[in-house]
Formats: sequence, structure tokens, C-alpha cells
Amino acid sequence: MVNVSVIMGVYNCKNLHLLKESIQSIVNQTYSNWEFIICNDGSTDNTLDELHKIANIDKRIRIITYKENRGLAHALNECIKKANGKYIVRQDDDDLSRLDRIEKLVEFKENNPDYAIVGSNARVFDNNGVWGEYVVPQEPKKKDFLWNSPFAHPTVLIEKDKLLDVNGYREAKETRRCEDYDLFMEMYSKGYRGYNIQEKLYDYRIENNKEKKYRPMKYRIDEAIVRYKGYKKLGMVIKGIPYILKPVLIGLLPQGILYKIKKRQY
Repeated sequence: MVNVSVIMGVYNCKNLHLLKESIQSIVNQTYSNWEFIICNDGSTDNTLDELHKIANIDKRIRIITYKENRGLAHALNECIKKANGKYIVRQDDDDLSRLDRIEKLVEFKENNPDYAIVGSNARVFDNNGVWGEYVVPQEPKKKDFLWNSPFAHPTVLIEKDKLLDVNGYREAKETRRCEDYDLFMEMYSKGYRGYNIQEKLYDYRIENNKEKKYRPMKYRIDEAIVRYKGYKKLGMVIKGIPYILKPVLIGLLPQGILYKIKKRQY
């Protein structure tokens, strides 16, 4: 019986080398009782062909696909439908899991069954190497959702039954770039809680380019909507008003200032 289902959504992969390294970091795990479900989210390039080639490296890897791009929330929900594991573990297609990541997540979860979500801290890297760290609260409370999501999405393990209880990831226009934030607030509104292991079990790829706009304004407006709906469910709309506006206000700052903010954040 499979205990862990690792899930990944892929769309028009720009760097096949990074994709292979990401998948290999799961294959190399010290924990072996897993399956890896990768959803091709309607790619229009050769991503699907490459995924099938990569899947040959391990029989525990399964590829699912459909023709039309539906977004990450839909891709992950499709993976969850096919998952046989008790636990769902996330992995992004350009990140790396430390060798003992799954082992430590599962061990902690089974010793602490009251937590529905278990995440970790991460190292932050780009093409030039590690340039920061992603540190999240050890035991997030509702108030920790005000500034940012208190979980680093691709680091988490979530109990599958609890995930299904909230109907998985919400598929909506406004969740296109913040499906994780939306999900975690929904789970907390239902009484579920999470924990972050204070170890860097994951290498999280985050680009910080002075010349490149990080997130278009339309996605910042979407995030403001997600924040409003999430805070309403958590009973903290009034307290959350400044934070609802935060993504839009930050998007109005010059790119050079955003670059400096990100450097300090991580």
C-alpha cells in the first residue's frame, strides 16, 4: 500500500534539465514508499514527450494529461483524484527536495497526527546558486495569514482525507497564482491546523531580477480577492483590510525597490 503520493503540475516546461533534477530529487529520497503523479496541464510544446521519457527512470512515476491548459489548481486536483497515498506531498517542477525530506515529513506527521498540514523551511536559489532562505512560522495561527501564507506551498505534506474534506484546491479566476494561500485559509477555517519543521528540507527556486516584473497587476488584484474571501472565512476582515490592499500597493512600487524588498525578505 502506497503511503505518500507526490504531486506535480507541469505546463510548457522551459527548462527540462531543471525538471529532470526536480524529479530525480524525489527518486533519490531515503523514504521509498511513494508514488509520483505528474500532470501535464495541456502543454503545447514537447513537455509531454519529455515527461514520458523521464518516467522511464522509475516505475513509481505516473504521467496524466489532458489537452487544454486549466491551471495549477486543476492539475493538482487531477493528481489528487488519482492518488493512492494517505498523504499528499507537493513538488514544483524546478525545485529540489533534500534527500530526507519525505522521511522527515512523514515521521513528524505520524508522531503528531493532530496536524493536517506539515511543511518546512527552505533554501532559496536561482541560476547563480543559493541566495536566501524561506523561513515560515513553526506553528502558524490565523493571524499569520495576514502578511503572507505561513506555509511554503511546495514544501508541504497534507493528509489526503483532510484535503478532500475541503474539496481540494479551489478552481477560480482569482486562485490562478495563489491556489495554495486560498487552500490553507480554507483548511484553517474548517478547524484544521499545520506545523512547519524548522529545517531547510527543500530548495525553493525564486528568481529575483532587477529588470523583470515579478507579478503582473492582474494577479495582484486576484490575490487581493483571495485575501478578502479567506480573511472573511477566518473572521478577520476588519483587521485584514490593510493586508487585502498589500499586493496591489506593492505592485505599484518601482522594480528596483521590489528587488531590494525581496532580497531583505529572504
